[in-house]
Amino acid sequence: MSLAQEIGSFLRAHNIRLSREMGQHFLIDERVLRCIVNAANIQLCDHIVEIGAGIGVLTRELLKRTPHVTAIECDRRLIPLLQEFIHTQNQEVRSKNLAIVQENALKFSYPETPYKIVANIPYQITSNLFRTVFRKNKRPPLSLTLLIQKEVAEKIMGKPERSLLTLLVELYGTPRIIRTVSPNAFLPPPNVESAIIHIECFPHPLADEKTLSMLFELATIAFRKKRKMLRASLGKFTSISATLATASIDPTRRPETLTTDEWLSLAHS
Repeated sequence: MSLAQEIGSFLRAHNIRLSREMGQHFLIDERVLRCIVNAANIQLCDHIVEIGAGIGVLTRELLKRTPHVTAIECDRRLIPLLQEFIHTQNQEVRSKNLAIVQENALKFSYPETPYKIVANIPYQITSNLFRTVFRKNKRPPLSLTLLIQKEVAEKIMGKPERSLLTLLVELYGTPRIIRTVSPNAFLPPPNVESAIIHIECFPHPLADEKTLSMLFELATIAFRKKRKMLRASLGKFTSISATLATASIDPTRRPETLTTDEWLSLAHS
């Protein structure tokens, strides 16, 4: 039985209809599953936090690499099914240390000890998730390996132009796109292409909290008015022309043209 057949049969047996509103698109391609797990470089001792675990399709693969998995799922219908699904294969799955948490991933208290995030996340929470794990969290993860919308993955990489999300990620780690994924790899198929992205996080962000707070205050305002020149979009700040000059930034430039190093210089000036 293929993975697609197994998942379809399991859902029918439990009378579960997936919700597009909740971003429920289950992976049915074993090659993509293996690619995600391989890209995450999971060691036996690693603690993995999975977001949007669903019925446990990815969870089952993660447990083959490490027994230390925290599976977060907000849909209460799926919680009792998760433990059942991961044991439907004959091979042994190490689930003794599996923690299943019914919670919104944006409100979850992430570990204060080292962990990695590996997930096929609901696409509508992508930007908020990055803000949560990087800016609102006591300890950012060691890495994130995510299956997300291809357009957002390219946005993180600064294509076709840099964005506030590009800046946020680059302050905390180094992103790379592993591969693109067809809609046919999901049940039900989404209306967009997807991509696996891996972000290897720095031991510490590229600046202290005071500098980061100033940087995001400036960048958030500038990107809200990104078609304006910096001297106009940041005009509310006293002496912005002098600040731009100190940072050696042309005031006629627009926010998407600035590198992360230039934003750091601006925040320091």
